[in-house]
Amino acid sequence: MSAARDPFAPPALGEPYLLTPGPLTTAREVKQAMLRDWGSWDGDFRALTARLRQDLLALIGDADGAFTCVPMQGSGTFCVEAMLGTLVPREGKVLVLANGAYGKRAAETLRRIGRGVTVIDTGDYLPPRGEDVSAALAADPALTHVFAVHCETSSGILNPVAEISRAAYAAGCRLLVDSMSAFGAVPAALSDFRYDALVSSANKCIEGVPGFGFVFARRSDLAAAKGRCHSLSLDLAAQWETLETSGQWRFTPPTHAVAAFLKALEIHAAEGGVAGRGARYMRNRDVLVDGMRTAGFETLLPDRWLSPIIVTFFSPADPAFRFPRFYELMKQKGFIIYPGKLTQTESFRLGCIGRMDERVMRRVVAAACDCLAEMGVRSAAPAPEALAQRVALAA
Repeated sequence: MSAARDPFAPPALGEPYLLTPGPLTTAREVKQAMLRDWGSWDGDFRALTARLRQDLLALIGDADGAFTCVPMQGSGTFCVEAMLGTLVPREGKVLVLANGAYGKRAAETLRRIGRGVTVIDTGDYLPPRGEDVSAALAADPALTHVFAVHCETSSGILNPVAEISRAAYAAGCRLLVDSMSAFGAVPAALSDFRYDALVSSANKCIEGVPGFGFVFARRSDLAAAKGRCHSLSLDLAAQWETLETSGQWRFTPPTHAVAAFLKALEIHAAEGGVAGRGARYMRNRDVLVDGMRTAGFETLLPDRWLSPIIVTFFSPADPAFRFPRFYELMKQKGFIIYPGKLTQTESFRLGCIGRMDERVMRRVVAAACDCLAEMGVRSAAPAPEALAQRVALAA
């Protein structure tokens, strides 16, 4: 009898690990699921779509059937815009909580589509807190919705959405959540915190491939939003109505990505669902952070706010360090990493998600150390002022 295949075996020859917050390294079975072609109007593919929606709804525990799941073609940003443009009335006003690029992108989206917006920007190091939300809502009765990013991957902050939710509903507002990089590994069921809509993407913690995202929303809200959306193709209410009446997507669906996602959902369930997936990612993060700190690197965030999704590290202050060279050397060693996306300091990011385990994280640390040696970098320590700023803001 042959030995069982290691589920975290290295990718195919020449294929690097993706240390990114999506797209990410996928299982061989997920890739193989894309080898068949599907007719987008055929009954077999309609059955795939129905199973997709049903299996996703099971993950949020919609006991009373008030919610539905609406898949939407495109990147995660397409789905966020669909959610905002469909569910926020034209006279509505949204309090956007920003501590990185994705909160700011949501605010820009709202401005572009003509919705009112107020922004609380807590910077790169800190999350928005419930008391901030309460104060802003009390100061502006025109606010109707709160928008929060579950995991802000610009910095790696896992935001406290439960306390944000309590503050929003205490003030009579609705919560819309971008759980793009958290759903599937961080608790986001309706029993975990209250929300009116939540959006995520196929190529994140479920470990599918790019091509579509999905929005959980109340059926009653979608029915009330008919004709509201600013866009034909991003009209979430119209997409829902078509799915409900015909079982089909309105426009050409990403058939191969849907088939791959269903296989990814099977693997997700076999790993123990959200709890099992989240536990592996947390082990990945802990091994990565411990190893990088031992090597002299410093994390942007204190432990309290570190997510299990992606970790931001300060760039070494050593003048021999150059990120483009570091990137290329890491790629040569089999790892695609992410540049920083901060305004205040030089940094880079290492993802903890995808088809990887703690053994891979140890290899990542070893590769980073080897890269520094090849570059002639003597110390991985950041500039003292960058570290001092983190300490001051976290105090």
